[in-house]
Amino acid sequence: MAIARAIANHPKVLLLDEPLAALDLKLRKDMQKELKKIQQQLGITFVFVTHDQEEALTMSDNIAVIKDGVIQQYGTPKKIYDEPANAFVADFIGEANFLHGTLTGIDGAQAVMNIEGTELRVASTEGLEVGKDYTLVLRPEAATLADEGGLPCKVILSCFMGSYQNYHVMVGDTLVKLTENNPKNKRIYAVGEECCLRFDPDAVHIL
Repeated sequence: MAIARAIANHPKVLLLDEPLAALDLKLRKDMQKELKKIQQQLGITFVFVTHDQEEALTMSDNIAVIKDGVIQQYGTPKKIYDEPANAFVADFIGEANFLHGTLTGIDGAQAVMNIEGTELRVASTEGLEVGKDYTLVLRPEAATLADEGGLPCKVILSCFMGSYQNYHVMVGDTLVKLTENNPKNKRIYAVGEECCLRFDPDAVHIL
């Protein structure tokens, strides 16, 4: 009813300040779809305030990530998720792992990073300097485990979640979280096993 009253005067901009916060999960997801339909049908600009990161990605055409009253990054959900401007944005939007490495060389479009004593190739970006330390953002769904290749690691949590296998591994002193989708017929690693963390060169974002 509150939304109906708000749109009755056909405003150009409508502010919704956490309108779905009090709803349970299933109803909140249903209402997200309804609000999206209303916005598209009426063509009204919605300014949607939320602390729910998944809701922000689902609802938005553009997102402004704000910390202490300062905009940290503004852009499309995909841009912010795949190319966060800093560690705060990476950690706030979705779940993120942070690997720390030293740039040892640049080979064309790829950068060579030394991470915990292992050299790996990742997609390069402009402005990188050989010899400097960098932080790499790795999303849980972008990594996988294998018997060899990649970063040596040790499994400290292995949990079957139905549609995915949830892992926590230690790469040196760094905790890395993984979600291996569709684990059926895949090798499942047990707690205590040593294996390798693997990801595609373009799966990480360099900060």
